Amino acid sequence: MTAAEPQLPDLTRELIDRATKAAMRRAGRVRNHLDAVRLGQGRHADHADTKVLRRILTEHGWPGHRLVGPEGAHAAWSLALHADDEPDFQRAATTLLQRAVQAHDARIQHWAHLYDRTLINSGRRQEHGTQLLLNPEGVTLCPLRAPESLDERRATVGLTSIAAALERARRRNAPDHLAEDAPTVVLAGAA
Repeated sequence: MTAAEPQLPDLTRELIDRATKAAMRRAGRVRNHLDAVRLGQGRHADHADTKVLRRILTEHGWPGHRLVGPEGAHAAWSLALHADDEPDFQRAATTLLQRAVQAHDARIQHWAHLYDRTLINSGRRQEHGTQLLLNPEGVTLCPLRAPESLDERRATVGLTSIAAALERARRRNAPDHLAEDAPTVVLAGAA
């Protein structure tokens, strides 16, 4: 990966802007602070973000570090990670991200998160333990394949132990910070 300036700074700014706004919308949904109108507007914006990212992937492939810099690549990953309403798109993005990782143009941790998300969204068990459930009782792991070897798989993609990741996620999403009637949501947060 390179520390050089991104090749497409305008695209970098657009991705970062979209991902920042999307993160604020998700935070409002998790904390249950949105009325029905804002929820609808947020879903419309999420679909627009996915449409824009789909166009970017079609035109450029995965927007990696060379094209949009580390922050832009992170923003693209975040948008793909939360495109849950379009599982086919999410799987295609995972493939493109994997190729970027192999070309040393993206973070393998991003691929592990997105890969796990596509597995969970298709009703399968995740591999790396990156997908969590947040509910009023706290944070738990989504279904997991071969839990006895999870830390070894996590280590191969540069992730911390699952115990450390869960503790960090539990502190960040403590139930006292949630509204009592907050919905159960899937988090991508066990890094």
